[in-house]
Amino acid sequence: MTPTELLAWSPELALDDPRTDATHQEFIVLLNRTANAPEADKTAQFQALLSHTAEHFAQEERWMLAAGIPAEHCHFGQHSSVLEVMKEVEKRAAQGEIELIDRMAEALAEWFPGHAQSMDAGLVIYLQQQGFDTVSETLREEASA
Repeated sequence: MTPTELLAWSPELALDDPRTDATHQEFIVLLNRTANAPEADKTAQFQALLSHTAEHFAQEERWMLAAGIPAEHCHFGQHSSVLEVMKEVEKRAAQGEIELIDRMAEALAEWFPGHAQSMDAGLVIYLQQQGFDTVSETLREEASA
């Protein structure tokens, strides 16, 4: 079987923040691994993608809160909705509906570029303006002084 690339890293997805870009690249790798996994490994690959995505979203949400973005912001809501659907797919796949994993992977591949290029791009710009360092997850001294 020839591997299918549902989504490829591209310059359009780069957001000029090394930590964000590395996290997004890892998401794409795990998404493609999930799509290409044999049925016997599909659930385990999806669980790895789900685990990564939960941490990926938690990371961004820590940054948003630290930079003063309220938890009611729509970016949080979008993360919550995606994770809710992914967890439901995980539950139903465990009950034998493995085909839902492929449908979820396709949906994520369609959703992610728009999310990255809008919400995540806006977040990166805002964090940079605020002097927030995504590596240390703190505001730089000169920005807060």
